[in-house]
Amino acid sequence: MFRFLARRSLGAIVILILISAITFFLFFALPAEPARLACGKNCDPTSLAMINKNLGLDQPVPVQYWKFMVGIFAGRDFAVGHCDAPCFGYSFVSQEPVWGTIVDRFPTTLSLALGGAAVFLVCGIGIGMIAAWRRGTWIDKFFSSLSLLGASMQIYFVGVLALAWFVSGLGIMDQPAYYPFTDNPAKWFSGMLLPWVVLSLIFMANYSRMTRSQMVEQLQEDHVRTARAKGLSSRTVFFRYAWRGAIAPIITIFGIDLGSLLSGAMVTEYTFTLHGIGRLAVESVQLTDLPMLMGVMLVSSAAIVVFNILVDAAYAFIDPRVRLA
Repeated sequence: MFRFLARRSLGAIVILILISAITFFLFFALPAEPARLACGKNCDPTSLAMINKNLGLDQPVPVQYWKFMVGIFAGRDFAVGHCDAPCFGYSFVSQEPVWGTIVDRFPTTLSLALGGAAVFLVCGIGIGMIAAWRRGTWIDKFFSSLSLLGASMQIYFVGVLALAWFVSGLGIMDQPAYYPFTDNPAKWFSGMLLPWVVLSLIFMANYSRMTRSQMVEQLQEDHVRTARAKGLSSRTVFFRYAWRGAIAPIITIFGIDLGSLLSGAMVTEYTFTLHGIGRLAVESVQLTDLPMLMGVMLVSSAAIVVFNILVDAAYAFIDPRVRLA
């Protein structure tokens, strides 16, 4: 297990370095000049030169990239002061530290991702298991049709309808907003409830269909048939044998989905005006803010890579047939 984690961790580091390098050098291939964006409309050559010097943009691109990578682990000195590690530089637009902005925005994305994931995982798996348990009945057909309908929906459409009905029309739900959990748990829950429900509707459909198909497939396996031949009850066979074999693919997709959500659910955050990592990424692209974009890209990529490693490592515990060499 240790060798597996070490090997995957080294591979993850290489992937993150490649992502940072590609993003960094492609940015400087654009015709836009970053310093001019930070300088504003009434920019004179003296101010432009000073901004280039303060942000380190007057140096060759490879040197800038090297200093950027060193700053993540050891901090970095700018003309405006010292930036402690992890240092992703200063925003070209707001002149604020990139890491501080990401830290401020991350709780919103974390609340959205974990809350939505809890809803769609529990409900999606539950619906899928019920459909598999009652396979061929009207319950199975009803849930299968409902899942197909949910998978066809889009967040930007369902989100707008939900806001119009439940917030503006009926007034039974609060306007979505993020409030720190430590300040007011009840307000945090009510402010994130509608985004959780809308986000979970899309994912819930996929998980229910996947759970049903995996359970139906597992019920045809030889070890399940053997368990039935031994005289075990249908409930024991269903939950102890079939379920254990069906959970591994579901955990795989869940790890990828949760990593993606933690890297920023852009459409959901924009639909409900939540200022999280996803919205910050879009704003950075629109404003050509390289340091902010680099910081968001690396944090998002790290979240996806880490969850992929954790999912692979969990295989050996979920399914005894899987061994990590």
